[in-house]
Amino acid sequence: MGGAVVDDGPPGVKAPDGGWGWAVLVGCFVITGFSYAFPKAVSVFFKELIREFGVGYSDTAWISSILLAMLYGTGPLCSVLVNRFGCRPVMMVGGLFASLGMILASFSTSIIHIYLCTGVITGLGLALNFQPSLIMLNRYFNEKRPLANGLAAAGSPVALCCLSPLGQILQYHYGWRGGFLILGGMLLNCCACGALMRPLVPPKKPLELEMGSPTAAEKEEKKKPQPKKKLLDFSVFRDRGFLIYTIAASIMVLGLFVPPVFVVSYAKNLKYEDTKSALLLTILGFVDMFARPLSGLIAGLKWVRPKSVYLFSFAMIFNGCTDLIGSQANDYAGLVVFCIFFGISYGMVGALQFEVLMAIVGTEKFSSAIGLVLLMEAIAVLVGPPGAGRLLDATNNYMYVFLLAGCEVVLSAIVLAVGNFFCISKKQEDQEAKMEMAVTASEKEGLNRTEEAEEDGEEEPREKENGEVGAPKAEEEVMTVKETGDEAREETSL
Repeated sequence: MGGAVVDDGPPGVKAPDGGWGWAVLVGCFVITGFSYAFPKAVSVFFKELIREFGVGYSDTAWISSILLAMLYGTGPLCSVLVNRFGCRPVMMVGGLFASLGMILASFSTSIIHIYLCTGVITGLGLALNFQPSLIMLNRYFNEKRPLANGLAAAGSPVALCCLSPLGQILQYHYGWRGGFLILGGMLLNCCACGALMRPLVPPKKPLELEMGSPTAAEKEEKKKPQPKKKLLDFSVFRDRGFLIYTIAASIMVLGLFVPPVFVVSYAKNLKYEDTKSALLLTILGFVDMFARPLSGLIAGLKWVRPKSVYLFSFAMIFNGCTDLIGSQANDYAGLVVFCIFFGISYGMVGALQFEVLMAIVGTEKFSSAIGLVLLMEAIAVLVGPPGAGRLLDATNNYMYVFLLAGCEVVLSAIVLAVGNFFCISKKQEDQEAKMEMAVTASEKEGLNRTEEAEEDGEEEPREKENGEVGAPKAEEEVMTVKETGDEAREETSL
């Protein structure tokens, strides 16, 4: 979990780290902007909806909640569809759903219709775009992946800065129905972004190899039944790193989104004007816009990337401490400083959260892993802000809300860092020790073999030398026998 997994993408295809990948990055930038900013941009029309249908603010707030719940909660469904049909078809169908939901909502006659159209249909369409776009980005980038993730994540603050003022203009000129209709047309751009997600194709074989007759091994491979790809791979839960990441991310989401929701109300509670209070979110979004690409650039450095999980833990601690210190703000200047530092830390978390997940599970299992993680985060998203709201109703003090959010984010950072250090690092050290032992054992065997070979080689020359030396001795013995025989003959003749 501490190091990055080196991915080659689909079998036989290496991540190009550029080329058409930049077009994929642009599409991912737009999709990320729509997915995260749209639930907040729709809140511009809440006052008109309250007046139109005679409902309360809590009733209209369910629209954004259902949108976010669909975006996070349908993660496993998106994983199944991507593994079955591929990213491009799923995204283009998702773009049609997102647009259709807003167009149908413009003809609504009750708040329930808007729940179903804007919340469920549009939320499902955005979910079918968000997750596949991240999967394609992971396939097209490997070495430059941290930077690509940071640039794509910057789409969220950029879209928020654009869609919120645009929603106010549309509401002023065309009303909420005309605004919903125009926004529905804008969401058709998701189909265009989906068309950019061109799947990677393995390189073609040379003509000589294609014209040649297939070998016996190739024939056997064709005969073998190909293993079916799992639509949702639950084997990721066997990975300690994935389990630690999922637990930490679920705790983090409980408090991560609370300050942006309550900071404007916090300023109004301090008796500041509405426009001045709303400016705090603009400051936060502007800082966030630059923090995300910069964080991706830092995470891509050679000496930082192997320890990206610790950089992510630092970002969460930074964010949590900002909440804890910001809870003591009692004037507008203090809230401005809080929004600046929160924007930096929030941008770091946004740029690194999916990069760390990609590094943990790799390309093959990422489509299933992200769906399961988003499902777990969906529960925390539905519990976090409403829980903070109940705490505010009970205490009537924003300080406790920010303190609770900060403690939750800091706790998630501790879980991630400590879990990685004690559970994953030791496991990697044990594996390295086993590898070293295996290497030393093989080296010993090799040395023994070389020594035996050397001994055998020394014995052979000795035998040869002995053979060469023994030959003259035999000749000498023959000569002595001949000499003694001659002497005996002479004596007898005498």
